[in-house]
Amino acid sequence: MASYLQVENISKSYGDRTLFSNISFNINEGDKIALVAPNGTGKSSLLKILAGIELSDRGGEVKFLKDIRVAFLDQTMSFNPNHTVFEEVYHQMGNLSPEIGEYEAALTSGDSKRLERAIAAMDASGGWSIEQNIRQVLSTLKIERLDQPMGELSGGEAKRVALACMMLQNAEFLIMDEPTNHLDIDIIEYLEGYLQRSRCTLLMVTHDRYFLDRVCNTIMEIDRGKLYTYRGNYTEYLEKREERYENMQAEIDKSRNLLRRELEWIRSTPQARTGKARYRINAFYDLKDKASVSLRTDNVEIDVATSRLGRKIIDCEDICLKFGERKMLDGFSYKFTRGERIGIVGRNGVGKSTFLNLISGGLEPDSGTIERGETLRIGYYSQRGISFKKGQTVLECVQDIAEVVKASDGHTVSATTFLTRFLFPPETFNKKIEILSGGEQRRLYLLTVMMRNPNMLILDEPTNDLDIMTLNVLEEHLKEFKGSLIIVSHDRYFLDKTVDHLFIFEENGRIKDFVGQYSEYREYIKEREEAER
Repeated sequence: MASYLQVENISKSYGDRTLFSNISFNINEGDKIALVAPNGTGKSSLLKILAGIELSDRGGEVKFLKDIRVAFLDQTMSFNPNHTVFEEVYHQMGNLSPEIGEYEAALTSGDSKRLERAIAAMDASGGWSIEQNIRQVLSTLKIERLDQPMGELSGGEAKRVALACMMLQNAEFLIMDEPTNHLDIDIIEYLEGYLQRSRCTLLMVTHDRYFLDRVCNTIMEIDRGKLYTYRGNYTEYLEKREERYENMQAEIDKSRNLLRRELEWIRSTPQARTGKARYRINAFYDLKDKASVSLRTDNVEIDVATSRLGRKIIDCEDICLKFGERKMLDGFSYKFTRGERIGIVGRNGVGKSTFLNLISGGLEPDSGTIERGETLRIGYYSQRGISFKKGQTVLECVQDIAEVVKASDGHTVSATTFLTRFLFPPETFNKKIEILSGGEQRRLYLLTVMMRNPNMLILDEPTNDLDIMTLNVLEEHLKEFKGSLIIVSHDRYFLDKTVDHLFIFEENGRIKDFVGQYSEYREYIKEREEAER
């Protein structure tokens, strides 16, 4: 296999914090690699250095095989809100054919002579095949309105346009940062199949464990500033990582035993050391460094009380809502019950987030009634993310909500203690929120929701920008949560772990009900489709 990428001694720091130092690795043709690490440890920075967007701090080298095409999918797409979808794709593609741009402009100009000239130019240049390819890829990703302004698209629709731009480059090497964020499950499964079939070489960051397990053949992990490579999928990585930790712990224990003996010698009188080899003293300090290594992994600790919840939760009766001529809800009735665990799935734009806004009281229906119980205390984690004042620090944000937090055993902890449990050490308390990474902001947002001791959690895409370690902790908390739970998520693994009842949102305000996990629902759909053939 040809070596597609060679990386030598690249480093990245922010202030006095080192993300990684002098890391080197090689990626061969056909490798499909996932990069995993906690938030704030440099995953996105590493991808941006490889994509040429950021520079390594102290030199180093990033060398791709000559003439291979490299495409980068960032977490967020920068676009002109006034461009139509087609114009933006055409622009992002680097104006592959000026004739296509002129033809699209001529179509809407109303100038028949201009259109005739544009058609002739398309015939002469072979532009039809490029334009057809653009339309075909957009259609595959369920982007139908190519004349829609980019500024009107939802986050999921904009992400699909970004995916189309990447796919249309026909690159041999793909670099993808959280490709599944904001996508609905159907598109995630399409992308999963596309990458499985593709002969491309891939390096990506993702928190979607099903996606990661099915697409990747190699895992790279940033751990304490160093890079480790594991051949195999995510499940195999977990097993091999545990083996590495056991071996490292054995070496640390061995070094500590040796250190005790050497410490006795080093503390002996100077006379006893007379004539001893100097190298033994130097070796003592090397041994001390090895023995002081800690393999303890810091994880988020979610320990909050659940407020008492009465018998009445939320009663919906014949709810209807329209946006213009579009039905978002059509006669929805349901009585939510204590301890219920509902997952909401459906295509982008069918009204899932709108529904959460209605339930939580941020939006009023056109008709019908919503009654909420007197003891109901909603914790709403929205897609919009955390709201904060410009210049506000991490500690100020938390103390604006409460100085103390009630834990599950009834005792209270200070806001600063609660911050450290969410992996915000004292040196971060006075950091301004706007300089935190996307994942750190999401973690802080989750903290502010939990510290209010809700008895109903409404979570809108909670897996976006949270690392896998935090997701594991959140899943365990939600499994033990005593209140009611409503989750919108595209993460199939997360849904399987946390909910046992689904609302499936369809077009025109229709909602189907399914009792069971998401994987069971997909199996049911497959069986039904096979029976109908």
